[in-house]
Amino acid sequence: MMRQRLINLIRGSFLVDEKYISNWIYIFLFLILGLVMISSSHSIDKKVYEIAGLNDEIKSLRSEFVDVRSTLMKLRMESYINDRLSKKGIISSKTPPIKIVIDATN
Repeated sequence: MMRQRLINLIRGSFLVDEKYISNWIYIFLFLILGLVMISSSHSIDKKVYEIAGLNDEIKSLRSEFVDVRSTLMKLRMESYINDRLSKKGIISSKTPPIKIVIDATN
């Protein structure tokens, strides 16, 4: 009896017997659910790789930002500007600037 059931299972007679015809509905249901699971798994993997790539890009851009900011800070220093201008023959004034006030009532 057990051997006969095993042989019927291997032959696939449970798929074609009239009393088991309702099994096809469940087989299609499980097939569709399996395909949906595989599809969502691939979609999730793709998004994970995309997120990892974006995180790497963020790290790279942050590093570039810090580098550019430090270069800008160096270029804005008064001593650096004075050195560059003195090479061109321009020197900084020793007297402070005078504020000019214009009376607009005239």
